[in-house]
Amino acid sequence: MTTANDGQRVAFVTGASRGIGKAIALRLAEKGTRVALASRNEGLLGEVKSQIEQAGGSAIVKPLDVGDAEALAGAIDAVAQEFGQLDILVNNAGVTCDGLLLRMSDADFDDVMRIDLRSAFVACRAAARHMMRGRFGRIINIGSTSGLVGNAGQANYAAAKAGLIGLTRSIARELGGKGVTANVIAPGFVETDMTASLPQQVREVVLKTMALRRLGAPEDIAAAVAFLAGDDAGFITGQVLAVDGGLTMS
Repeated sequence: MTTANDGQRVAFVTGASRGIGKAIALRLAEKGTRVALASRNEGLLGEVKSQIEQAGGSAIVKPLDVGDAEALAGAIDAVAQEFGQLDILVNNAGVTCDGLLLRMSDADFDDVMRIDLRSAFVACRAAARHMMRGRFGRIINIGSTSGLVGNAGQANYAAAKAGLIGLTRSIARELGGKGVTANVIAPGFVETDMTASLPQQVREVVLKTMALRRLGAPEDIAAAVAFLAGDDAGFITGQVLAVDGGLTMS
């Protein structure tokens, strides 16, 4: 068993192969955290691992589908056993399957709920056992502004992300006495693969509704995660932090 009792914390990050998840993993590693990288794409995970190690950090790869509850929980347990602890969980993995309500199939709804909400529940349950033993933990769930205000054509996605808020706040109440915090970060429009296909007209409308008049970068979300994962955020729990350039403040 490798131990991390030398002061280094251990994080498990889902959806870590690209975009926001990759930026989160890089930022946590930069701060000295040992990071377990989880995603379906083993090749891209390997590239992120190499990038972290080249910068002097430490990372391991856990290729898996977060929709597979047994594999996800098993990977979290394995990481905690390997390092002797698990301190930070970031549930970032997510999918969209957009469509108007009357055209959305049961399968489209269920698939998004399974990946975006149920996987977070499974991961939180698995991680909580280890965090409670260590009497320290930071659970950070990546939501969306869609979960705060809804979005036409995203009934499934908005429902999953709204559910994530309720899940997180319940966890915060249950685990607070054990030194574990739980919070949600709700990104707005961020420059990722998900937003790359936005038509220019839609992009212009979005920018006009944002106080900062720009789309976010994955690093903007990573910075918020690093804060909530750190000691300075030890008295913050059950909160939703919208990192959205002012999109939802009205």
